[in-house]
Amino acid sequence: MPLPSAGNPIGKPFIELQSIDSTNKYAMGLIHGDLLPDGHGEAQHGMAVFTYEQTAGKGQRGKNWASQKDLNIALSILLNPYPLSVPEQFKLSVCIAVSACEFFSKYAGDETKVKWPNDIYWRDRKAGGILIENVIQSSQSAVGSWQWSVIGIGININQTDFDPDLPNPVSLKQITGKIYESIELAKELCSIIEKNYQLLIGGNFMILLNKYQTHLYKKEKKVKLKKGTRVFETTIKGVSETGQLITQHSIEERFKFGEVEWVL
Repeated sequence: MPLPSAGNPIGKPFIELQSIDSTNKYAMGLIHGDLLPDGHGEAQHGMAVFTYEQTAGKGQRGKNWASQKDLNIALSILLNPYPLSVPEQFKLSVCIAVSACEFFSKYAGDETKVKWPNDIYWRDRKAGGILIENVIQSSQSAVGSWQWSVIGIGININQTDFDPDLPNPVSLKQITGKIYESIELAKELCSIIEKNYQLLIGGNFMILLNKYQTHLYKKEKKVKLKKGTRVFETTIKGVSETGQLITQHSIEERFKFGEVEWVL
């Protein structure tokens, strides 16, 4: 496995592909050297992989991310997360979610929100999703060494015809009525991530977390959540520094990612 180099800004180099099964899978292949006959990877910190067509995109919790050819952002970014440590993975998630929200709101307006943990919503409709996959090398430390992050980002840009099985999708074109160059927007998104990533590694996580809290979907509003067979109504109060969703009903409850589902 190649050693990551932290010399490049995010989005450099920028790899443009016509069609691939999954940009995250392709990026992982670069890290592990699977794509090259000599077994050496070409992964670099900051590298971005963009494709016009993704045939088997990955979503959260094992779901697929469906996207029509030539119409959207399907992007993966390779990062060397140093100086962040394994227990700080949520900090990177916040950085990426805030960046994607900032990017989308530039075109779609202030109704753009981050739905915990890191979906991008416009009003009550899903505009984008983020999947972060990490390469952690075992070591004498109980938590291991965080070698790489592959950040997969899918954002609906020009698509207007969606699978009817998707409950609530929305695209930038549906919101604004305009058509966009998805690859140029992907490069713009990389620049925003680079700006916020420099804040993160510079020790300014609380600035990013405050932005995350400000744009948190349904904050101070009642929602329905499901934990196992229990469905309950609660008020979203915020998110903790370690990524727990903070809710308030008769008592305060906090939930880790994967513990509860939204009932929308």
